[in-house]
Formats: sequence, structure tokens, C-alpha cells
Amino acid sequence: MEIALVAVIGFLLVVALFLLFKMQKAEKLAASASANSENLTRLTETLLTQQAQVEGQLKQMSADGAASRAEINKTLAERLDNVSKRLGDSLTQSTEKTGQSLTELQARLAVIDKAQSNIMDLSTQVVGLQDILANKQARGAFGEIQLNDLVKSALPPSAYEFQVSLSNGRRADCLIKLPNPPGSIVVDAKFPLESYHMLRQAETDSDKLLATRAFTGAMQKHITDISEKYIVDGETAESALLFLPSEAVYAELHANFPAILEKSYKARVWIVSPTTLMATLNTVRAVLKDSQMRAQAGVIQKEVGVLLKDIERLDERVGKLGQHFAQASKDIELIETSSRKIINRAEKIEELQLGDDGADILSSPPEMPRQMEGKG
Repeated sequence: MEIALVAVIGFLLVVALFLLFKMQKAEKLAASASANSENLTRLTETLLTQQAQVEGQLKQMSADGAASRAEINKTLAERLDNVSKRLGDSLTQSTEKTGQSLTELQARLAVIDKAQSNIMDLSTQVVGLQDILANKQARGAFGEIQLNDLVKSALPPSAYEFQVSLSNGRRADCLIKLPNPPGSIVVDAKFPLESYHMLRQAETDSDKLLATRAFTGAMQKHITDISEKYIVDGETAESALLFLPSEAVYAELHANFPAILEKSYKARVWIVSPTTLMATLNTVRAVLKDSQMRAQAGVIQKEVGVLLKDIERLDERVGKLGQHFAQASKDIELIETSSRKIINRAEKIEELQLGDDGADILSSPPEMPRQMEGKG
């Protein structure tokens, strides 16, 4: 019983201690709550103060932000206006330059179209020329026309004649009239175009050999014909000219066919192209001019003699004219002397004064001074 009582008492003591602990803890919590309430009050006041400050700062910031936004908006508006103006100016300039470029482009395209049209016309003419040259008669006429144009442009009409019949019955394309020596020279146009085309178009060695033989044979035949037909003793010069109306054929001949040139030298047939023929014609013109000068030498000498006599007469008349001028100069000097004497006498007359008796002075003329009695 005592043990149980002791246990109960012990339990009650534990409960009492526990309650005491709880009460102390509650008091501490109450004190802490009171302190926390005061702190909360102070914190609330602080928060209200800070809130008021924050609200003021926010209002100031809002006002500053509004002013900044207004300034920014103004700056942006000005910059946008400048950018818009520059962009408009740039677009205007670009439009003008683009229009100008398009105009120039149209003009250039028009020029290109015209040039293309000219090229097409030229191509048509070239094709036509090829068709013309494909015919032997037309090719011969082409060479004769070119020969006629060159001769007419270089020589006077009296120095040449076209399609002349010689004493042997042969008709020459052109006869250049030169005095003896050397005498008149025949120029005949030849155009070995077919064999030349074969030579240029040959690809294999056999084709080149055949074309070379054809070209050589054609040229040798032309040289022989001119030598036999157009070199006539006592009527023409001892040589003649073979006119090739193509610089390409002439260059090919001199570059690769020395044997043909050697044959032409021996036959006294000189091969010429349009360029070399013009040089030859200029030499002929100089020879004709020298011949005319020699033919007119006697007339010139006679005219020079007459001119010398005219110069002598002119010199004599100039001398007489000089004498007349000298006499006239002397007469002018005498006239000037008389004029000076008259002036001096007039001055002396003006210096005379009337006396007291004007009637006596007027009735009897005063005696003239001795120096005025002489003759002028």
C-alpha cells in the first residue's frame, strides 16, 4: 500500500512539475507574444512609412518616366521625320537616276538594234557578194570595177583608157598612157578565187597538194595569157600588170608560192594588189606630171623671159615715179616756204598802229618795211 501510495505521489509530483513547466512556458510565450506584438506594431509603422516613401518615389518616378517618355517620343518623332525625309529624298533621287538610266539604256538598246540591223544587212550583202563571186563572169566584172575605181581615183582622165582594143585584136581591161619610155602599160584583172578557196579549205595533205597544183596552174595560165596578149612591141611597154583584187590572195601568193613570182618576173608581168596598185598609180602620176613639166619647159622659159622684161619695165616706171615723188616733195617744200613768208608778212601788218591823224594815214599808205619788199 505504501509503495502504491508512493508511486501515486510520485506521479502527482511529475504531473505538477509538468504543469508548472507548461505554465512557465505559457508565460514566456505570452511575454514573447507581447514583445512580438510591439515589434509587429513598430514593423507595421515602419512598413507604412516605407510604403509612403515608396509611393512618393513611385509618383516621382512616374512623373520622371512620363517626362522621359515625352522627350523620347519627341526625339523619336524628330528622328523618324529626318529618316522619312532622307528616305524620301533617296527614293526621289533613285527614281530620277533609275529613269535616267532607263532612258540611256533605251538609247543604247536603240543603237544596238540599229547596229544589229546594219550587221544583218552587211551579212546579207556578204552572202550576196559570195554569190556574185561564185560566178566567173561576175567575179571578172567585180575585179574590173575595182580596177576602174582605183585608176579613176589616182590618175587624170587623159592618162588612162578602159576596154582598149590593141593592134593584135586583144581587148585590155585598162591601158595607162605613159610617154616613151616605157610606153603605155596594160593592166588586166584576174581573180583565181576557186583555186584559192580549195587551198584554204584543204584539210588533208592530198587535198592541199591538189589545191596547190590548181592554184599554181591558174596563176601560171593568167601570167602566160597577159604576157602573150598584152605586151606588143612598138605599141605597149615591155611589161604589163596583173591585178589581183584580193589582198588575201596576194599575201598567200607572196608567202607560199615563190615559183609563181619567179615566173612572173621572167615573163615581165608584175602582180599587184589593190594596195600595191595604188602605190604604182601614184608613181605613174608623178611620172606623168614630170613629163608634162618637161613638155612645157620651153613655154615656161619663154614666159619667164617675158616676165623679166615686164619686171625691167616695172623697175623703170618705179624709178620715174620716184623722180616724180622727189619733184613733188621739192615743190611742197617751196610751197611751205612761201606760206611761212606770207604768214610773217600778215603778222607784221597786224602789228602796224594807226597815227593821231587817221585821215592822213588812210590817205597815204605807209611805207612798207624793207624786209617785206622782197618777193615770196
